[in-house]
Amino acid sequence: MVFLASLASDEGEWRGLAEELAPSLRVSPVEVEKRIRNAVDLSRRMPRVLEAMREGQVELYGARRILAVTSPLSDEHARQVDALLSDKLASAPVTSWQPRNLAQHAARLVEKVDPGGQAERARMARAGRRVELDHGPNAQSRLTAELPSEVAAACYARVDAMARRLRRDGELRTLDQLRADITADLLLGNDPGVRVPEAAATVYLHMPIDAALSMSDSGCELDGYGPIPAAVAREIMTNRDSTWRKVLCDPATGQPMDLGRTRRRPNAAIRELVRVRDRECVVPWCRRPARHCDLDHQKEWATDNGPTSATNTAPRCRRHHRMKNAPGWITRYDPHHGSSSVTTPSGTTYTGRRRPILTPTQPLPDDPPF
Repeated sequence: MVFLASLASDEGEWRGLAEELAPSLRVSPVEVEKRIRNAVDLSRRMPRVLEAMREGQVELYGARRILAVTSPLSDEHARQVDALLSDKLASAPVTSWQPRNLAQHAARLVEKVDPGGQAERARMARAGRRVELDHGPNAQSRLTAELPSEVAAACYARVDAMARRLRRDGELRTLDQLRADITADLLLGNDPGVRVPEAAATVYLHMPIDAALSMSDSGCELDGYGPIPAAVAREIMTNRDSTWRKVLCDPATGQPMDLGRTRRRPNAAIRELVRVRDRECVVPWCRRPARHCDLDHQKEWATDNGPTSATNTAPRCRRHHRMKNAPGWITRYDPHHGSSSVTTPSGTTYTGRRRPILTPTQPLPDDPPF
C-alpha cells in the first residue's frame, strides 16, 4: 500500500499508472486503480488503519469497508474517525475486527464527527447507483444493483411476495429459485414466474456443428463468459427466440473468415465480423466483450489514410481506445494471426493472442509476428 501511494503523486496519472501495473499485478486496470486510491486514502486519511494492516490486524477487504464508509468525509474528519476507531479497537474484543463490525464501528464514528453531513453523504451515495455483472463458474453469473435503500427494499419485497404467492399455488421451485427467476423475468419483459427464464436478448454463442447435433460435447463458448457445457449451449440454441447465423472459419487456424449473411450494408457486416472474430478488446490484459467496445481503425483514418475494412479494424474498449494515442503508448495488432502487442511508457511490452473460435488443425506459432 505504501509503495502504491508513493507512486501515485497526481490523481490525473492514476489511470495510466494502473494500465502499466495491471499486467504485472495480474489484475484488471480498474482493480489497480482501486488499490491506488485505497493506498492514497489510507496513507493520507487513515494512517492508523494502515498501521493495523501492517500488523496483520486488518486485511484489505476490511480496510475497504472502512474506506467506503468514510469516503464522503473531509480529510480532517476522516483522520478523526481513524484516531477514534483505533482507540476503540485497542480494548475491543477480537470480533470487532471482523470487516462487517469494522464498517459498523466506523459508521457510528462518522455520525459522531460529522453529524450535519448525513444528508450530503446519502446524496453522494445515491449518485453512485449502478448495476454490475460478474461472471462466475459453472455457467452461472451474478447481477447486482446498487440502489437507494428504500428502492432496493421495495424491489425485494415485490419479488418476494410474487415468489411466495407462486409457492402457495403449488409451484415446486424453491423460494430462492423463484425470486431469481422472477427478477430475470421482470428484467426481460417475460410473464413473471411462469417458467424458468430464457435469454432472448442478443448474445453470441459459438458452437461447433457436431456439438449442435449432439455428436460432441466440447467447443461451446458464450461470448464474454467463456466455455459452457454443450447441454446448456443446446438449450440456448433451441430457444424459440434464438437466431442462427453461420460463421465460416479457416480450418487451419480456427479463425472466422466470413459471416453467412444477406445484409446489404457493408459497414454493419464489418462491425459484426470484427466482433465475432475478436470477441474481446484487443489489449492483451483486457477482457471487455467486443460488443461493448469501440471499433477502432488500426491504421488511422485521417492521418494515415487507413481503410475502413475488417483487416484494419479492431475492437478497443473506450478506456483503451483513448489510451492508444496517448504519449508513450505503442500498440500493434495483426488481425490475421490475432496477435497484439502493447508497449507502455516505461518501455515494457506485453503481447497476447486471440483465441480461435474453433480448434485449429495446425498448431499456432509460439510467438506473435512482431
